Amino acid sequence: MNLNILTIDCLTEDPQATLAELRRKLSPRGDIVSAAGRQRTIALFGEPLSPRAVVQRICSEVRDRGLEALLEYTSRLDQKELTLDSMRVSTEELAAAQAAASPALLHTLRTIIGNITEFQQAILHEDVRLVRQNGTSRVELRQRYLPLKRVGICVPGGSAAYPSTVLMTAIPAKVAGVKEIAVVVPPTEFGGYNPAMLATCAEVGITEVYRVGGAQAVAAMAYGVQGLPRVDKIVGPGNLFVALAKQYVFGDVDIDSIAGPSEIVLLADDSADAKLVAADLLSQAEHNPGSSVLMTWHGPLIEEVRKELTRQLANLPRGDLALASLNDYGALILTKDAAQAIELTNLLAPEHLHISTNDPESILGKIQNAGAIFLGHNTPVAVGDYIAGPSHVLPTGGTARFANGLCVNDFLKRSSVICYNRDALDDAADDLCRLAEVEGLTAHSASVKIRLEDT
Repeated sequence: MNLNILTIDCLTEDPQATLAELRRKLSPRGDIVSAAGRQRTIALFGEPLSPRAVVQRICSEVRDRGLEALLEYTSRLDQKELTLDSMRVSTEELAAAQAAASPALLHTLRTIIGNITEFQQAILHEDVRLVRQNGTSRVELRQRYLPLKRVGICVPGGSAAYPSTVLMTAIPAKVAGVKEIAVVVPPTEFGGYNPAMLATCAEVGITEVYRVGGAQAVAAMAYGVQGLPRVDKIVGPGNLFVALAKQYVFGDVDIDSIAGPSEIVLLADDSADAKLVAADLLSQAEHNPGSSVLMTWHGPLIEEVRKELTRQLANLPRGDLALASLNDYGALILTKDAAQAIELTNLLAPEHLHISTNDPESILGKIQNAGAIFLGHNTPVAVGDYIAGPSHVLPTGGTARFANGLCVNDFLKRSSVICYNRDALDDAADDLCRLAEVEGLTAHSASVKIRLEDT
């Protein structure tokens, strides 16, 4: 294996431009497509459309033609002939998958479900009530939270099965009180025909599972088609086409984010073990695409990690995929000191940040931008991906600068509730009317004054 990972020495070069280019490559803008992808697009659509144009065509056709277009694109893109009946996984299939699952798998699923439920319940928003009482003047203010009625979940299934995505999306929704959850997953051996996937859905209590994926599935959930009613919000990861489709339908429905490739930035000092660091970098690189960046101010660690990456790649079943990710999106960066490493981390705003240092808490307080943060040598990102409790659906592509990871509260709607009595309105009238008249909205002030006139 020819590891050719980018190496930056901040003692002799400015890393800003290089890291900006890396961030651009990871952004799901939809303006880059491989030669093979372009040829496949031409074969399917008769012209070299960009991924964004492909998504616009698919979504608009599903919106206009409904189930017919959904099944047509499933046939053309996934080479699977489905009908209204076979598109949806039957309750018998879900029950059979659950019954056939090994006791060990069911035990694992129930442990993780418990962990996620415990954490999400702990952070669940509660209604707030505030009363301002001044003599006979009384104002009551409330913030009321209600769960969304219906949510759609995208689960990948192209090159691997991801039952963990079901857990990390559906459990927060269920804790929020969402009653209807629809899961869409590609009609593949890793998706809608995967026993572990179906067993997980059954264990979580999901009864709506559809064997459709890609942009066409996103559009079907956003607009509704025969057999698959529209949802209020779409969450979950996917490839570039899924990300662009979610962006396209946003406004007709809510979405969690426009996700790009998986990312990890690992901050390490001289207490870090190169073997563990390399393993953590590879854990995200094997997603392919996946970005793995080491930042250290301990010079010898760079070469030690490079050697470990080469050694461990040779033993990974997905080593070829991880190698491609490291060469395309990885970096080993020697910073001047910890302060520069922190500065560059906040610039990258990574999805996952692993602080593998002797005193991670001292660095944590200086981190502004990261989706999920993992502290210490014994907290690999994998614990967050699978078992800890916070959702692994996280902001990517630098959006951790302003966006958050998915959680139970993202499945809640909130409404303010306001109640003034007559005396409270009288007390507030002067200020309210003055501001309304400054804005030229005299009907606003009139709606107050008419209530205060003597009858």
